[in-house]
Amino acid sequence: MTSTPQPKKLIQFDWAIKTLLRNRKNFSILEGFLSELLRTDVKIKELLESESNKSHAKDKSNRVDMAARLGNGEHVIIEVQSVRQDDFITRMLYGVSKVVVDYLQEGDRYHEVPRVISVNIVYFDLGEGNDYIYHGTTEFRGIHKRDVLQLQDSEKKHYPDHIANIFPEYYVLKVSAFDLHIRDTLDEWMYALKKSEVRPEFKAKGIQEAGNVLTRLNLSQEELAVYERYITDARNARSEILTAFDDGEALGIKEGLAKGLAEGRVEAKVEMIRSFHQLGIALEQIAMAAKLSCEEVQAILKNK
Repeated sequence: MTSTPQPKKLIQFDWAIKTLLRNRKNFSILEGFLSELLRTDVKIKELLESESNKSHAKDKSNRVDMAARLGNGEHVIIEVQSVRQDDFITRMLYGVSKVVVDYLQEGDRYHEVPRVISVNIVYFDLGEGNDYIYHGTTEFRGIHKRDVLQLQDSEKKHYPDHIANIFPEYYVLKVSAFDLHIRDTLDEWMYALKKSEVRPEFKAKGIQEAGNVLTRLNLSQEELAVYERYITDARNARSEILTAFDDGEALGIKEGLAKGLAEGRVEAKVEMIRSFHQLGIALEQIAMAAKLSCEEVQAILKNK
């Protein structure tokens, strides 16, 4: 008797994108996800971790979860945010702006600035709206005649055909708002992000590869130990945040929430840094995952 194929349980995507998905052999997973989201065939040329995050030692705001150059020359940054952040939309703007500025080299002409696509996967209720996937581009419309500003022929020599294809493009995926009803292949990815599960009938690009690679069974003992510590630390941090919120609410103040949030994040981050270091992961990659400078990571490792 032939057994019925079962859904494949995945590890959490926020951890996968900081670890397994950085391996070139797994690029097909991200390429499939981005192809479904952008509705075009996407190829990743290279990751831009060290370049896209170059900044002053005290500037940690642009340490996105993933930055890559696509085959067509565009840059894509991916941010996965699990904990609520009320100013997250401004963070999206800053992350894109930083990439644009960093890649405008001294002496370059403005038309050489790469176009940036910002993909934001959030696990909290960001903003108000009834949809679960939002897409934003820049458009200039006349105040009086309501016409859309277009490029002249002389300008088209330097740019794509439409002004909107010059400016950054934003995607917001509100995972918590997805109702688990599969409408198309992109919804299969949304299902996987929310349920951490790939069903055998899914046909989306890259999703069955994700089912094969991003499973606990595929992790080495060392990777599994780091992953389990990451989950435990995240769970503890959330518990501390909720406890602090309850304490603060009982006292009629917000200081408890702020303290619990800060302490929980710091402890979880320190444990993650030490675990990555024990696995022999490069200092630059640890700094990228922790969203800190290399100097700060070194200071944490020395303070055992």
